[in-house]
Amino acid sequence: MIGLVLAAGAGRRLRPYTDSLPKALVPVGRAGIEAEDGPTVLDLTLANFAEVGLTEAAIIVGYRKEAVYARKAILEARYGIELTLIDNDKAEEWNNAYSLWCGRDAVRHSVILANGDTIHPVSVERTLLDARDGEKKIILALDTVKQLADEEMKVVADPVKGVRRITKLMDPAEATGEYIGVTLIEGEAAPELADALRVTYERDPQLYYEDGYQELVNRGFRIDVAPIGDVPWVEIDDHDDLARGREIVCRY
Repeated sequence: MIGLVLAAGAGRRLRPYTDSLPKALVPVGRAGIEAEDGPTVLDLTLANFAEVGLTEAAIIVGYRKEAVYARKAILEARYGIELTLIDNDKAEEWNNAYSLWCGRDAVRHSVILANGDTIHPVSVERTLLDARDGEKKIILALDTVKQLADEEMKVVADPVKGVRRITKLMDPAEATGEYIGVTLIEGEAAPELADALRVTYERDPQLYYEDGYQELVNRGFRIDVAPIGDVPWVEIDDHDDLARGREIVCRY
């Protein structure tokens, strides 16, 4: 098993940081004067991968990819993880269904996929690994504690059938929980997932990879969930999220 990080996004709501950096390299150090010199989301994700024993990871890069290439050797030495960088040639034009499709060959190795804008503790990776049973092919990390609103990636999951719906466009009251942007994908699922992602971005290049998950569900493919419990995490989209992320990092 290897790690896989989606780090191709521009994160325009985080300017001026993202004038020169991809979102995954925005500093998220401790709140206060040290914050600007702190670790990035990519640092924290690779640290989690290393802590659960992963020694290889692929990073899908696009917007300001040169910044990731420049740090590759430093990150490898810091976390003891061999990194492969995968270029997304449409990172500034298309959404992340295509971005994950670009990593389809990496998925064949079985992966823990992490969005490049999600700060979360290593307990999330451990929860996903503990949920493996030889039968589950795709397992989503699910927050069943948080109060949901319109912007969250909401999931309806059935105890017997697994995921039934995954979308932002849902009444929060209907949802089982929120998908936090971390997934365990077994290698056997790679061909079917790649095809579902291809169909998804060909239908509309602005769709999310979660729409690819829904395509799989619609085809009868079972996707499971693993509740992460009451743990601090945040998806960093704007400066308010970044401030929240810096508070969370203090707890790790």
